[in-house]
Amino acid sequence: MSDITILGAGGWGLGIAILLNNNGHKVTMWSALENEIEMLKKDRENKNSLPGIKISEDINLTSNLEQAVKDKDMIIMAVASSYTRQTAAKLKGLVKENQLIVNVAKGVEENTLYTLTEVIKDELPNANVAVLSGPSHAEEVGRGMPTTCVAGADTKETAEYIQNVFMSNCFRVYISSDVLGIELGGALKNVIALAAGIADGLGYGDNTKAALITRGINEIGRLGVAMGGKIDTFAGLTGIGDLIVTCASMHSRNRRAGILIGKGYTMEEAMNEVHMVVEGVYSAKAALALGKKYNVQLPIIEKVNEILFEGLDAGQAVSDLMLRNKTVESLGVLWQT
Repeated sequence: MSDITILGAGGWGLGIAILLNNNGHKVTMWSALENEIEMLKKDRENKNSLPGIKISEDINLTSNLEQAVKDKDMIIMAVASSYTRQTAAKLKGLVKENQLIVNVAKGVEENTLYTLTEVIKDELPNANVAVLSGPSHAEEVGRGMPTTCVAGADTKETAEYIQNVFMSNCFRVYISSDVLGIELGGALKNVIALAAGIADGLGYGDNTKAALITRGINEIGRLGVAMGGKIDTFAGLTGIGDLIVTCASMHSRNRRAGILIGKGYTMEEAMNEVHMVVEGVYSAKAALALGKKYNVQLPIIEKVNEILFEGLDAGQAVSDLMLRNKTVESLGVLWQT
């Protein structure tokens, strides 16, 4: 049995807490919001982010950060990406040397262009920072539906430890050394999911969705490889797998926000309607900046940015993409003469 704390009591944090408690681990959940902890203590349920799913009385709930993180085998960072840095900064002086911290959020920090494990390492350079990611809606993990993810770490030993902690008959974990690729796939798919939702909101069909998913993973893969990620990662669970589930499911807040934008809502109106953090909005500018930094063309991500932040009409964006200059599908499949 491991002694584990989860920072963040939203849907994903709760889903993980239920999984790990069922696996027999000692689980503590922390939130910076005192009222959120009191609600969970009273109802044993987060009716806003994971309605209908109760959490065990065995799971300890607290808003005291020092007590939550002291002498833990593993700390799981499940706060929204925009709060990752300030939460990591609060851990200074509270966690032990080489503390294992597993990031399960998805995003890229806009001003630094750091992935979230890089953000955590920047604040806590002596921590052992890893990642767990994949196609994993909290609503389904919390209900014990079969799910697969990938644990990425700097050492095989750390990855195997995370794998052993999380593995169950309903949650299968693979391991990988490609931490960067895992994180980029998880962050950038949210931007493509916004595009898929926008297409749905415009009334387009399966052909359009397939095009966005396929060309979207092409953009993610090209940028990821240019940054040092591995192409196999983007062909796997944290690449195409996570992209498919986020583009296709109504569990996806990014797709739901995109649908509203396609129907004419502004970005702000869509985010307010969804009532949860829409990570793709926060990652969109960072993704475009990474493309410019590494000289990689990202036409779908570029148009999403123009829709979100420059007022481009969604229908016009689709037309712009369809009428781009003619090109080959893949530079790896060319004629020899």
